[in-house]
Amino acid sequence: MTKVDTNLFNELKERGLLYQSTDEEALKKMLESGKPITLYEGSDPTADSLHIGHCVPYCILRRFQKAGHKVLVLMGGATACIGDPSGRTEMRKMLSKEEIENNINKIKNTLKVFLDFDGDNPAIIVNNADWFRDINYIDFMREIGVHFNVNKMLSNEIYKNRLETGGLTFFELGYQLMQSYDFVYLNRKYGCTLEFGGADQWGNIASGVELQRKLNYVNGTNINLVGATNPLLLTPEGKKMGKTERGAIWIDKDKISAYDFYQGIYQTPDACVRMMFALFTDIPMKEIDTLIAEDIVKAKKRLCYEITKFVRGEEDALLAQKMSENLFTEGGNNAPEFEITKAEADAGIGFLDLLVKTKLTLSKGEARKLIEGGGIALNGEKVSNTTLILKTADFDDGSILLKKGKKSFVKVIIK
Repeated sequence: MTKVDTNLFNELKERGLLYQSTDEEALKKMLESGKPITLYEGSDPTADSLHIGHCVPYCILRRFQKAGHKVLVLMGGATACIGDPSGRTEMRKMLSKEEIENNINKIKNTLKVFLDFDGDNPAIIVNNADWFRDINYIDFMREIGVHFNVNKMLSNEIYKNRLETGGLTFFELGYQLMQSYDFVYLNRKYGCTLEFGGADQWGNIASGVELQRKLNYVNGTNINLVGATNPLLLTPEGKKMGKTERGAIWIDKDKISAYDFYQGIYQTPDACVRMMFALFTDIPMKEIDTLIAEDIVKAKKRLCYEITKFVRGEEDALLAQKMSENLFTEGGNNAPEFEITKAEADAGIGFLDLLVKTKLTLSKGEARKLIEGGGIALNGEKVSNTTLILKTADFDDGSILLKKGKKSFVKVIIK
């Protein structure tokens, strides 16, 4: 049996990861009891990938799993068909069931960065389409819908923007009923007693706890559920983090290069650096606070390295660090090195292939576009030939210098 870390509650508080709770004292007792609990976090698969801002709850679930608790990740295959109205000024785009299923399958692989799906205490992915698919509408409304007061629902913050624009639909109003029932269902099937989510989900989470209280009264049960939220990762302007001027900071390696991922993290506003450290690293908070107080630039560089290493691995972290730290001169003397064999050079290697191999570009398509736009240089000269083949004779002194844009260099060496 997995040993439970009874210090998790204090850890969450110290790192600023616990924002609200329907019953903080009960949560404290649960986490300090020495007994494992089952908890879940729910997400609607409205895209086929996750960016860094989506991953805040998974960073927290990771801590629960490491502490010995059972983690459920709920993929909202059913709720995604409606779309969460929280914070929206217009109704979300309706996705087809096929699009949702495709998104779920792709996201599952990304989650392995944060959670262990093997071993003695594996995380479990569940899909609420599996239980909503066969529910009779009339039966659901008689058992669940009867416990929701529309006046109270409309006063909830999650519907505020939609009400102000005069466009809230009954379709969206049903979202809260479904998410609340998810908690009840997961308690019945898995013994789940805690839901953790972002602060913007507070109304939906609290509603699930309240639904179980009402069902206790009707059914003569005594099931106590607890809801909790983490603070949102927001920029000083109040926008959710996860995107920069370069675009989204994607978790999937095939959507972003190591360098662009690293640089995306570097654009983290100074005010958000502490929260990012708290979420994505296990560095003690005293050490983090000292690092930030002494040198915020140095702290951000450490943050970039640690998160890149955590998400993409040490090799990518070191490569991105070298490209970012040392490549501000045209000479590229400190460029990260990439080795090819003499046999490869003698046979000839396609220039597009080499750009992908060195990770300067994610694909041949991207490489081709950069070349056509004058964004790639070889030994200081812009390359215009997309069918270029490099051979041993092209490597002066056994090496060449590749450059993408103004600051991304790689030195290719024949070994």
